[in-house]
Amino acid sequence: MIERYQTPDMRALWSDLARLRRWWRVELAAVRAWEARGDVPTGTADALDAAERAAPLDDAFAERVAAMERDTRHDVVAFTRALTERFGEPARFVHMGLTSTDVVDTAQNLALVEAVDVIAADLEAVRTHLRSLADAHRDTLTIGRSHGVHAEPTTFGLVLLGFDAAAQRDAARLARARDAVGVAMLSGSVGTYAHVPPDVEAHVADALGLTPDPVSTQVVARDRHAELAGTLAILGTTIERIALEVRHLQRSEVREVREGFAPGQTGSSSMPHKKNPIASENLTGVARLLRGYVGPALEDVALWHARDISHSSVERVVLPDATTLAAYALRRTATLLERLVVDADRMRANVDVLGGLVHSQAALHALLRTGLTRERAYELVQRAALRTWEGEGTLRDLLAADPDVPLDDDALAAAFDVAPYLAHVDAIFARRGLPREGS
Repeated sequence: MIERYQTPDMRALWSDLARLRRWWRVELAAVRAWEARGDVPTGTADALDAAERAAPLDDAFAERVAAMERDTRHDVVAFTRALTERFGEPARFVHMGLTSTDVVDTAQNLALVEAVDVIAADLEAVRTHLRSLADAHRDTLTIGRSHGVHAEPTTFGLVLLGFDAAAQRDAARLARARDAVGVAMLSGSVGTYAHVPPDVEAHVADALGLTPDPVSTQVVARDRHAELAGTLAILGTTIERIALEVRHLQRSEVREVREGFAPGQTGSSSMPHKKNPIASENLTGVARLLRGYVGPALEDVALWHARDISHSSVERVVLPDATTLAAYALRRTATLLERLVVDADRMRANVDVLGGLVHSQAALHALLRTGLTRERAYELVQRAALRTWEGEGTLRDLLAADPDVPLDDDALAAAFDVAPYLAHVDAIFARRGLPREGS
């Protein structure tokens, strides 16, 4: 199912061949840096570039590297040997002064930056749907719920606008996480630049659109990657908030929204009437996975001294999976929002389904304005509310019939008017950069 929502860019990004091509970009940029210093014969980088263009790194090359790795038990050694085999004499300058992690970490960070850019674009698509739906339903009265129980009226537009506000924060966190992982490191075996000067690192970073890591060991510090994992986990919770709202509102006794149901779609193998919130349930599960990657990412931060490889096996799973799942979840969320069916009439009906109980706070305030103490006013409204819960009448009628309640018809009418719940909606939308059209 994931493949339906993946675009070729994210699928290809984490392929073995793409990984080798990123390694090649790092190695070639390093050769150019050495050449600029005069430490490599002029024209070496161009010769290597031309050789690769004439015989591009392809699936056959990836298979050759894999075959060599079975003997060397070292992926980068297999890679450099395969380059020598393919490109000959100029390849002797490849990997000069570098250690394996210089190449692997820099290339991996390059992949992560590209992955974050894909995710950020997918997030922006979700935000476009959220803002469009929110604007369309800014005046759609619905019941606000706390603890799953009716609280006070709000609008469905405001509910959606809150999701967009969270998504905007996700976008800001993504940008920060992109900066965190967007570093190049070519500092040698323990980060001292003993065999490769800092200007080579700076040259490579600039060529790849990265920033030199100011301090490294033999690896880029993994708090950077943990920050990205945490960011994706929080993004997953935003997606889950949206999904959970749809799941609750699609329940049969609520029926305020529902996922789109395509022609020919079935909801159950045994019950032909079923329309289930399958996309929302799927997204809830994906959010659990995204949160699950945070623990291993945090465990990767504390390595032995300059490095060990306990993080490597974790990252081979966590980084491709978390970024791919985040993109998948966002694309499925965008589809969910695009096809969402909103029943405004049902929402309005549900506002009144409890006999006016949702106006209890307004009634309380009306009584306070008559001079009653808060305790006495609360007692009177709660007494009527409890009778309303028992089906003895509406809250307004019971208050009107109570001789202890000093409210006339006009005061009661004002207390049960929905207008106050809509009064500041436009102001909230304006704060989010969505003023009412024509205002």
